[in-house]
Amino acid sequence: MKYRRAPRKMESALTALADDLAPQTLLADVQRAWPGVVGASIADQADPTSERGGVVTISCSASVWAQELDLMAPQIIPRLNEALPTGGVARLRCVAIRR
Repeated sequence: MKYRRAPRKMESALTALADDLAPQTLLADVQRAWPGVVGASIADQADPTSERGGVVTISCSASVWAQELDLMAPQIIPRLNEALPTGGVARLRCVAIRR
């Protein structure tokens, strides 16, 4: 019988569990993929918060971030759709909110 010398990492088990429990919606898919697509700096300042008909609302910490993401949307949308199981993002709607 073969014994392990070290415990297994829980990360893979927790990731699989989170994927199983997460809602199967476009918004949930976008929220999971967002940090990997836009990077940590942008993800710290902007979050996908709603979706309707392929239009994903991104809530930004400041109007400057909302404006920048509006300008970056043509580059972000294809990368985001590529990272999603079925694509589906047609447009980003970026708004500034107070956190």
